[in-house]
Amino acid sequence: MSYSASRLRTLSITLIGCLIVAGCAASAKNSIFFGKTEPPRDNILRYVSGSEPETIDPQIPNAQNEARICLALYEGLAEYDPKTSEAIPALAERWEVNKDSSEFVFHLRHDGRFSNGDPITARDFVYTIRRGLTPETGSRTASFAYPIKYAQAFNESDVLVFDSATKIYLLEKDFEEGNSQTLAAMPLSSLPFKSIAEEYPVAPAGNSAMDTAFHQFMHSPARLVLPKSEKDRKKILDKNPKLNNAVAGKQFVPVKAEDVGVEAVDDYTLRISLSQPAPYFIGMMPHQFFRVLHQKTIEKFGPAWTDAANIVTSGPFKLESWKYYDRIVVTRNPMYWDAGNVKLDKIIFYLLAENTTMMSLYKAGELDATYNHTVPSAWLDVIGPLKDFMDAPEAAIDYYNFNTTKGPTADVRVRKALNMSLDKKALADWRHVKALTAMTPDGIFPGYPQPKGDPFDPEKAKRLLAEAGYRDGAGNFDPKKFDATEIELITNPDSNNLSYAEFILAQWKQNLGVTIQLRPMEAKTFFKAQSALDYKGVSRTGYAADYTSRCSTKPIAQSIISNVINYWLRLNNCCWTRSP
Repeated sequence: MSYSASRLRTLSITLIGCLIVAGCAASAKNSIFFGKTEPPRDNILRYVSGSEPETIDPQIPNAQNEARICLALYEGLAEYDPKTSEAIPALAERWEVNKDSSEFVFHLRHDGRFSNGDPITARDFVYTIRRGLTPETGSRTASFAYPIKYAQAFNESDVLVFDSATKIYLLEKDFEEGNSQTLAAMPLSSLPFKSIAEEYPVAPAGNSAMDTAFHQFMHSPARLVLPKSEKDRKKILDKNPKLNNAVAGKQFVPVKAEDVGVEAVDDYTLRISLSQPAPYFIGMMPHQFFRVLHQKTIEKFGPAWTDAANIVTSGPFKLESWKYYDRIVVTRNPMYWDAGNVKLDKIIFYLLAENTTMMSLYKAGELDATYNHTVPSAWLDVIGPLKDFMDAPEAAIDYYNFNTTKGPTADVRVRKALNMSLDKKALADWRHVKALTAMTPDGIFPGYPQPKGDPFDPEKAKRLLAEAGYRDGAGNFDPKKFDATEIELITNPDSNNLSYAEFILAQWKQNLGVTIQLRPMEAKTFFKAQSALDYKGVSRTGYAADYTSRCSTKPIAQSIISNVINYWLRLNNCCWTRSP
């Protein structure tokens, strides 16, 4: 849009916001809540998860609006503790960890059931993890399983090197620079297995059946992995003459799903072997990528397996209906192992993206809760002090990507100029948040390195743009030379994203004199375009912590709606209440 149109729109939004806030202030004058506080009409939670989901296949998307729904429909080995967010037993009633956290044994409960009544076994988890790593699945969170032995190699379609004469595979340790990986430095999961008692502080139950041929394979030194692409492989071989000579005449064998370090020892015992120690691995188990799926349903219906008529779920709720661009309704799953403690009959997930609509519905009592950061910035001073506004530290960040493959942002000087001409402190103050120059929120993870980033310096930004070729005859930056048709900012319209994007565009207009176009896209289209680099210039991104870690010396406050899915993360800065 043009600058004048953008400014008029911003002014209109501001005026409407002021009028609404004035109305809010008047109606809330003698109230300590923003929303209604009457008891609910029925045993149903009415909640806004975000805009239309791309899919409710838990292994494909990485956005929060899908994740919230998937946490209701599917269950994993572990769940989130409603108070601490730590991993607690779910479909695994207990687990053991070996002495260096490179191998985990999970003991599944025997009463776990899918929504169609089929028992949930260790083999279902093996299928689920292998399926999520299969390249054709297209998971955007497959990297969560990369600590598992050969998981990354399988997901990236890499190859092993096999000597057909000796019938052995080349080993990674034989070609490391300096051959520095001594036996003492190798994880237990890659050393010859002796006994459960020697490897585990507490021996897993039924240890007589714990060692298998696959376990012995996992405990052998890691095989050498090379890229499938001949071009990429050549780059590696050209740098390592010893390796180059060793692979001559050898076979390149694709890494298979069966190589990945997940094993059903028996129906109710699952063992996961890692390529390196990872004490945090248990904390990743509640993530939706690891939530168990029903193999027969997926194989029978293909991409249509998530349709309401076909889907089989494993969590506390099952899918009742999906009215596209309106709502998703989930109902209590009677087959769920802990169904007696699920207090809701239904959850209605309203598929909304516009903040004022959400807040109006909430105030009118048509919603019980909204997801985090849905209160418009202009309303915060009014709604912030009220009791149904939840505010707490959050391990999350908003940031913007540059497309470095084409257009002006392929030039690092242009990228740095756009970064340095944005007053992040002003944006943060307006949003009531904290300005960041690194990927982790400052103060939540003490001792974690926080790069300072480029300072706010519009004059230096102009000099960089002049150096990049956008200059007049005197060598000074000329905004007219910066072709606005070659650069854009794309964003999904959820929550406050549009208003934040407009703020940034106004900063670039004010500080550089350039007009950059805004292209809003619905969420599921936006994430596909972003992943495919199908945009020119800049794209909005946000990320929140996906699993808990004990690296912090103080707990991260989380706002949880308990007895809903039992455990929901990242509901901060939202409104919810139904009892004073």
